Amino acid sequence: MNDKLALHGGKRSIPQSILDRIPLWPPVFPNVPRLFNQVYRSRQWSFGGKNELAFAQAFAEYHTAEHGVFMVNGTVTLECALQALGVGPGDEVIIPALTWMATAMAVVYRGAVPVFVDIEPDTMCIDPAKVKKAVTKKNKAIIPVHLYGSMADMDAIMDLANQKGLAVIEDCAHAHGGVWAGKGVGSIGHIGSFSFQQSKTLTSGEGGACITNDEGLASKLHRLKHIGYDRQSAQGKASSGPPEGLICRNYRGTEFHALILLESLKHLRKQTEKRDANAKRLARLIRDIPGIKLQARGRRADLQGYYGLFFRFDPASFGGVELGRLIEVFSAEGLSLGKTYDPVYRHTLWNVPASMYRKADPCRTCEFICYQSALGLSHTWLLADEKTIDAVSETLHKVWRHRSELK
Repeated sequence: MNDKLALHGGKRSIPQSILDRIPLWPPVFPNVPRLFNQVYRSRQWSFGGKNELAFAQAFAEYHTAEHGVFMVNGTVTLECALQALGVGPGDEVIIPALTWMATAMAVVYRGAVPVFVDIEPDTMCIDPAKVKKAVTKKNKAIIPVHLYGSMADMDAIMDLANQKGLAVIEDCAHAHGGVWAGKGVGSIGHIGSFSFQQSKTLTSGEGGACITNDEGLASKLHRLKHIGYDRQSAQGKASSGPPEGLICRNYRGTEFHALILLESLKHLRKQTEKRDANAKRLARLIRDIPGIKLQARGRRADLQGYYGLFFRFDPASFGGVELGRLIEVFSAEGLSLGKTYDPVYRHTLWNVPASMYRKADPCRTCEFICYQSALGLSHTWLLADEKTIDAVSETLHKVWRHRSELK
């Protein structure tokens, strides 16, 4: 057992030979260049091509939904979902204080008011009890975010939404392939929104999709992203126009993006199962460390799709050491941990005037998690082998043993 921290001259817990086991991201599949060439030579690069339609349907079915609509990114999917559900100027939309700011910006784009609600300390997802207290007559929708793959309590959220007549949009940008009580994430609320940005666990560099079990919403979503065209019409041959007042945009993705995703989708289940198994393994290995806990799984998660693996450090157990210092200590050992987002309303890029959003409560749990407790690993670590996971555990144990030296 190496009993000296690397920062103090000891041997690194995770050598380069272990780091080399972590796969590069995004993955590159050997058959895709040939298929790309076929699409390129076909000259059919957009406007409802066969790859787009095939992917949208396959992706929806994969997540136990009936309809899928492919778009250019995961921000406009949220924007279109809100518009399809009738959210507009003056309406309020409840969202978690801890999420990437696109969740809130989509609300702002609609002229509506984001209402920030605190999170649960264990799952780091929106707290249904706080949501209940935040509901007013102005509320039109809730956007629960399945953060880093952990799942918001969809049973409680749907019960509340049904009682209050609120729409639910699941933000699944971190949760591709996750399953809640037999249902794919995104299929439980009225609309599910996904991002395929480069770091995501299913990616085409950029891209997004909405899924739904409501045919009317699917029709609206298609018109909204395709300048008003209905799903059955060929480009330049619109058989009907959009309903009056449904202002539509050009948010189309391309055949090239859809092709990458269609091929990558074939590997998603195996990747998701491996990430889930490795996360469970690490949870078992570190359960004897009282000052470190993994972000809790969704309460009814059958299979969890991890975008990141987050640890919740107890500051008191580590003598009040700051997260920046922990990052430095772990980095010296070869373990690349990083902070989560700032609360949306404190993010550097959040320049929305205070008059255009509100906090339903002080969001103390969110503030604590962001600034004092949470550090995480990229999902790529969970695609490595058991030896890598064991090395992560050994590193966490080593730093825990030397916690009194960290300051």
